[in-house]
Amino acid sequence: MDWKNFLRVAAAASVLASGFAAARPAPESKGMLLVANQFEHTTLLIDPASRQQLARIVVGVNGHEVAASPDGRFAFVPIYGNSGVGRPGTDGTSIDVIDLRERKLDSTIELGKALRPHRAVFGPDGMLYVTAELDKAVDVIDPASRKVIAEIPTGAIESHMLAIAPDGSRAYTANVGAGSVSVLDLKKRALITVIPVAKTVQRISISPDGKWVFTHDQGEPRIAVIDTASDKIARWIPVPAVVYSSAPTPDGHKLVANAPSGKLFVIDLASSKVEHSFDIPPAVGEVLVAPGGQTAFVSCPQAGTIEILDLAASKLLEPIKLSKGVDGLAWAPTI
Repeated sequence: MDWKNFLRVAAAASVLASGFAAARPAPESKGMLLVANQFEHTTLLIDPASRQQLARIVVGVNGHEVAASPDGRFAFVPIYGNSGVGRPGTDGTSIDVIDLRERKLDSTIELGKALRPHRAVFGPDGMLYVTAELDKAVDVIDPASRKVIAEIPTGAIESHMLAIAPDGSRAYTANVGAGSVSVLDLKKRALITVIPVAKTVQRISISPDGKWVFTHDQGEPRIAVIDTASDKIARWIPVPAVVYSSAPTPDGHKLVANAPSGKLFVIDLASSKVEHSFDIPPAVGEVLVAPGGQTAFVSCPQAGTIEILDLAASKLLEPIKLSKGVDGLAWAPTI
């Protein structure tokens, strides 16, 4: 055997293999991506490494968002209704529960009245917090008993989206039509204040250290940065286009934000400058940064794709191609 030639071939194969790995790394492979498809009334379970759909579970009309229990055992899908925020239509009254191990609908939590429940987030206390839009409130649900145990007023209409501080002390709602952010005390289960932001806002996120809350002006291309110590807008981040949603990286250094015009921005939070801009389909869905911080996923409802951004390499990867209507995203640890 010609060992020199063998070594050259082996080296070339290694380089080729590494090239393929760089082009398509396994994004945060120890987990499962959950996708709410509001057009099809389904929740999709996706393997982010292979980009394959593992299961398709039919839920009520319509589930816009999805939350995974911290142990990865169940997913909770608030059933909003057949309209958009602030628009006429049916008013959802329930939350569907999916068994992620069995990959099927497990049960339904009946809320007892028309609420248009929308965003669901687990707090560090293990409770499930769900925006109850028509009640101008956030419902507190015990996932063990699957009962509503409290209701926290937001003091504003269209409390659509929700973010919870890492220490579980406070929650923040984006009140779409009111153009404001409500600050809630989760220990006292009371409203602290309502912060005026803009004529209309969409979605909300919070930094990993809990110091900053981000929401997005829908009339001007700018992101509001709220100081959680003072409950006031500390500054604005100018962006090239109106932004719909955002998510910070786990290290708190970057903010990934998507635009309905078909742009994806990576923003340096120290300088408030856009570092990278990418062309994607029009995106009025959600940004989710996977727990390891390597990968950002962006749902694009009209295109029916989940765009994937390799944050380390600052490049878009091959998207996950699904069907139109993909919206809310969640990450479930592998069982």
